[in-house]
Amino acid sequence: MAKVTDAAITYFGDVKKFLFCRAVIPAAFLMFLLPAAFASWPAQAEKIFIPMDADGQVAHLKAYGVAYASLQLGVPVDWLLNYRGGSFAMDDVDAIERLCKLRGVSYEVISEGEYNGILQTIANPDFNGDVIKLEKAPRIAVYTPPNKRPWDDAVTLALTYAQIPYDKLYDDDLLAGKLPHYDWLHLHHEDFTGQFGKFWFGQQNTAWYQEEVRTNEATAAKYGFKKVSQLKLAVAKKIRDFVAGGGYLFAMCSATDTYDIALAADGVDICDVPYDGDPPDPNAQQKLNYNNCFAFKNFTLITSPYVYEYSNIDVSPENGRMVPMNQDYFTLFNFSAKSDPVPTMLCQDHTSTIKGFMGQTTAFRKDLLKSNVLVMGEYKPTGEARYIHGEYGKGTWTFYGGHDPEDYQHALGDPVTDLSLHPSSPGYRLILNNVLFPAAKRKPRKT
Repeated sequence: MAKVTDAAITYFGDVKKFLFCRAVIPAAFLMFLLPAAFASWPAQAEKIFIPMDADGQVAHLKAYGVAYASLQLGVPVDWLLNYRGGSFAMDDVDAIERLCKLRGVSYEVISEGEYNGILQTIANPDFNGDVIKLEKAPRIAVYTPPNKRPWDDAVTLALTYAQIPYDKLYDDDLLAGKLPHYDWLHLHHEDFTGQFGKFWFGQQNTAWYQEEVRTNEATAAKYGFKKVSQLKLAVAKKIRDFVAGGGYLFAMCSATDTYDIALAADGVDICDVPYDGDPPDPNAQQKLNYNNCFAFKNFTLITSPYVYEYSNIDVSPENGRMVPMNQDYFTLFNFSAKSDPVPTMLCQDHTSTIKGFMGQTTAFRKDLLKSNVLVMGEYKPTGEARYIHGEYGKGTWTFYGGHDPEDYQHALGDPVTDLSLHPSSPGYRLILNNVLFPAAKRKPRKT
């Protein structure tokens, strides 16, 4: 097995110690020492192969954590697009093999010759696959209120379960300019319009809602904003600049449409009396600037505080969605891995059919998507988009409709989703594809 021994890692893992030894130990002695340190390295390297198909892997979500840990150790990862469900391969290092065993991730140790055979299969023009080199562990941030628990949001739940480290950021952090220190940002299901999730009608007398209003109003006042909507717009612009500068943005549920709505309503009051003390601008609809949006165009606002919806972007029961639970499945598109590696990476899964799930924002009307938006998953009977992607400046964004892939109709007070019961969730795999995506060495698009 082509392993780096613990002794070798210990001896050569600390560069300062190596340089010190090189300076004080005679060269003649090093001639004897170096062969001993590398005695366990055979001439032919072996690979850890982590299959990601339905039959070969029992812990798909944990496998992403192992791939991320490999990058943290400085061991690059090959992402084998469309090969056995989007498998991973890396040099056979003891520490990584131990992680696979500890976390229950299925793996194989294969010879260099066997691995070259896999690469030849993928390189075949008739095989829709590619090899993407993952080189550096991305710095992960989640935009979320500090008092939220990991299970309040599917992404933080996935990161925690996969044991991928992340930092929590919120309004103070973004306004202080901390976002450029990160590569990837997820937006907790936030309401960027300043309407407090439009929970006023049903939750106005609850302690949690009143605390959320009080906290946000205090933060707005701290930065000189008269309204929470102005605070959230300032934060949305910081996120926009992050993406424009090359950042990777991922959002689910209401953080998708409310983000674009907030940008479109720059300088326009769209909040009714319960949210900011005065009625919305009567001409708000006409004043929207869709050019500011990442994904959406020509949408119609829903400003009534009695309607649990922000606009007609969302395909929801409030907007007329009538899909039985047992028929609610969306389909991932099959992209050409060799010419379109980005959407191919984002759609890696062991099935092309994903169980649907609802949220405050469940899905997106395709006729309200901008022409440059790429639809990666849709509910075919109605054509509603569930999973979309696009570029902005030097960066990218991905919006994923729904709240929790393993909780069909998430409601306040629902029990926590236990991912140990769903270790191979296809819906959660899409989230973790996005987490690894920034680690990829970018290839020029083929024409």
